[in-house]
Amino acid sequence: MYICERKSKANLKKRNKLKIFNDPIYGFITIPNELIFDLIEHRYFQRLRRISQMGLSYLVYPGAHHTRFHHALGCMHLMQKSVRVLRFKGVTISEEEEQALYIAILLHDIGHGPFSHAMEHSIVNGVNHESISLMFMEKINSDFNGSLTLAIDIFKGDYTRKFLHQLISSQLDMDRLDYLKRDSFYTGVAEGNINSERLITMLNVVNDELVVEEKGIYSVEKFLLSRRLMYWQVYLHKTSLVAESLLIRVLKRAKELVEEGRTIEGSHSLQYFLKYKISAPDFTEDVLDTFSTLDDYDIISAMKEWRNSDDFVLSRLSSMLINRDLLKIKIKKRPIKPEKINKHLSLVKEIYNITDKEAEYFVFDGLISNQAYNSNRQNINILYKTNKIVDIVKATDQFNLQALSKPVTKHFICYPKLLD
Repeated sequence: MYICERKSKANLKKRNKLKIFNDPIYGFITIPNELIFDLIEHRYFQRLRRISQMGLSYLVYPGAHHTRFHHALGCMHLMQKSVRVLRFKGVTISEEEEQALYIAILLHDIGHGPFSHAMEHSIVNGVNHESISLMFMEKINSDFNGSLTLAIDIFKGDYTRKFLHQLISSQLDMDRLDYLKRDSFYTGVAEGNINSERLITMLNVVNDELVVEEKGIYSVEKFLLSRRLMYWQVYLHKTSLVAESLLIRVLKRAKELVEEGRTIEGSHSLQYFLKYKISAPDFTEDVLDTFSTLDDYDIISAMKEWRNSDDFVLSRLSSMLINRDLLKIKIKKRPIKPEKINKHLSLVKEIYNITDKEAEYFVFDGLISNQAYNSNRQNINILYKTNKIVDIVKATDQFNLQALSKPVTKHFICYPKLLD
């Protein structure tokens, strides 16, 4: 028995960690070294296989079932290309910096909760996924004897070489280059299909700032236009919008019932976040570990049970999402008039025989905003052959691009279809 155990341990040590993933977007993605392999194998990262990249967008686009796991690997692949391109152009990137870039981009989304953004607005109070990602990275860093320290500094923007952080988080980073192309592929929305390879090939660095060479200006224009179209057509699609709004309200209602002392079905980890008010200071190591076991399946499984709840609001909202029988949504250019909202609230109260507070779960308004480019935040700069550097909005001859830098806000109202 003892000999078998020794052989087993020896075999584990010899395990090949230089694996290759077959990705439908880029083809073969290679794992650059053993540390990256070990991070991918970590249970915190494996959880991303169970977190949808696009939330409930599959209710509109049936193919949109890809995960944060897919996306993270794609971002790492693009980062590998970026490092090769920049080194070819004479930009010095040390092996330690290269390793840190791969780690930071691989783990940049590790803090996403179920259905990506819904958790941030419902059962976790004011803690965004970036903050949770950083907590995960710091916890993994302690487990890996400080191997992630430089990656964390770059991720936070604390490292002296600014362009390294810009590759991870800016208006032209590996995150956006991957998710636009990937989401376009899985939804079938061709407008988002950007040329990420061309954009990466045009990258350069001047004074430790990321720039795009003049030849890449049209690729940047296409990238920004694609981003705008993807937001209106996919990310802010009215059905996705109402579905996510309903999911947020389902979780809020469940939490409200638990706070009242009601017993509802749910996994251990979901029950924990329904029972306790968790904000940033409450995110201890134990809370983080509980969060790491929470994924899309917990929510879907719970909603299937909640359809049979004796609470009308929880039961009805859960059924709407499970059966895709959603609320009606209307999007307007101007704010919704209060009298219209009050009229719908009164009708819902009467038809469903519920209270004012309960009616607000079925009738509500909100707003959405789309800004493809923010000229006041980490500009996309174009490098001319004369070494002059100009912001993309000033460099382009496209009048439309100037319009894309202005936020467009729209208002919406949701209410039961039977009110039409």
